[in-house]
Amino acid sequence: MTGHYLDLESWPRRSHFQFFKHYELPFFGICAEVPVTETLQWCRDHKLSFSLACWFACLQTINAIPEFRYRIRGDKVWVHEQIDVGTTMLNDDETFSFRYFSYSTKFKDFCGSAKAATDLEERADNDALIHGSTLPWVRFTGLTHARRIGQDDSVPKVAFGRYAKIDNAVTMPVSLEVHHALMDGLHASRFFQQLEQRFSDPKTLLS
Repeated sequence: MTGHYLDLESWPRRSHFQFFKHYELPFFGICAEVPVTETLQWCRDHKLSFSLACWFACLQTINAIPEFRYRIRGDKVWVHEQIDVGTTMLNDDETFSFRYFSYSTKFKDFCGSAKAATDLEERADNDALIHGSTLPWVRFTGLTHARRIGQDDSVPKVAFGRYAKIDNAVTMPVSLEVHHALMDGLHASRFFQQLEQRFSDPKTLLS
């Protein structure tokens, strides 16, 4: 894993980190409706996978916001250079497997890595990623995730729900869960703002 330790002495959030990292449940979550009209139509017109477009846009956003690349290492904070995604994939027997897709700046390359991805066992020691889920059956308004309480689990979790057309716009519920020792509502809000911006310009995002 390439990266470096954050200089806590000069980090403005040092006191917040020390305060929240000792909470039994230090995670907070936000669920919001995100407009996806343009990207959904672009994927339909160009016969592209909307699901992969969502994870691609998500990874572009995650990697663009430094706090989403922070991970807790005891009393220190490690900064990954790159974040990938590990997401659930439904099996024919209605169980699920974990699939891991690598970050790429080009959608074509990302799709290629997605096709080559194989089922892997979840590794608790690999935190250079986000944990993803897709629930295409539910327009949820809130979501909680399974967590390993008592361990240095600081991986953000993202989930996409069922999209629907409302008032001439297609929106999709997106759930985000993050560790409060590493970021605040401001940083989580930037995730939604940047994700919405990317979905509004699919030509730039997916070309």
